[in-house]
Amino acid sequence: MTLTLRQPSMLTGMDIPSATQPTPEPAIHVRGLEKSYKDLRVLRGVDLDVARGSIVALLGSNGAGKTTMVRILATLLRADAGTARVNSLDVATRAADVRASISLTGQFAAVDEILTGRENLVLIARLRHLKDPGGIADDLLARFSLTEAGGRRVGTYSGGMRRRLDIAMSLIGNPPVVFLDEPTTGLDPQARLEVWQAVRELAAGGTTVLLTTQYLDEAEQLADRIAILHEGRIVVDGTLGELRRLLPPATVEYVEKQPTLEDVFLTLVGAGTEQGQR
Repeated sequence: MTLTLRQPSMLTGMDIPSATQPTPEPAIHVRGLEKSYKDLRVLRGVDLDVARGSIVALLGSNGAGKTTMVRILATLLRADAGTARVNSLDVATRAADVRASISLTGQFAAVDEILTGRENLVLIARLRHLKDPGGIADDLLARFSLTEAGGRRVGTYSGGMRRRLDIAMSLIGNPPVVFLDEPTTGLDPQARLEVWQAVRELAAGGTTVLLTTQYLDEAEQLADRIAILHEGRIVVDGTLGELRRLLPPATVEYVEKQPTLEDVFLTLVGAGTEQGQR
């Protein structure tokens, strides 16, 4: 089956703004983003918009360029070409302002295991020169269901608790945009569910979340929109329902089987295809 992708009539026709209702500028706006490492082209002209207060999952195989894209948006890496704006700020020309308005949580929890959970939070609040760091820490412990564990050393925490603490630390200062780079890598199923709940609560509070993941069920459970990054380009983006409609309608025999996100992903990128990119 041959699919024609990225046609506005397929996925973006409903997003055309009317003359009387201008569409607000997205929290993240990317056009033509390119990045290469010597002869290896990682990003080949990426276009992506992330609406304010939404969760967008950036889905792709190992080496698809997901982390490279997040590092560019977080000003940790400079793009070779293209433009990117976060919170209406150009990441190339206003990097310091972008960093002040975002938070980035990497693939592994960046917490101090010798300190208690509360001490980790107080430390970050003080480094940000915020008033009442103790009150900020207590509020975040309560928000992420860590109050009872707040006085314990982080070295005694489970994987899910450490990850929730890591996300809580990233929210100190109330950044409007949060980047989560494969936040559930290596976690057990229960810990993953705990992190998923924390991410849902972020969006419910108005935070914009760009989430990278290899887990199809994670994107299916969390994301308002899903963008699939393959061979350095966004090959398709839309809601789960819109992506499902790219495949033929379900066949009915004894039961009706709707296409899963895994069906969509493997059809678009090809099973077993991996590029040695990052």
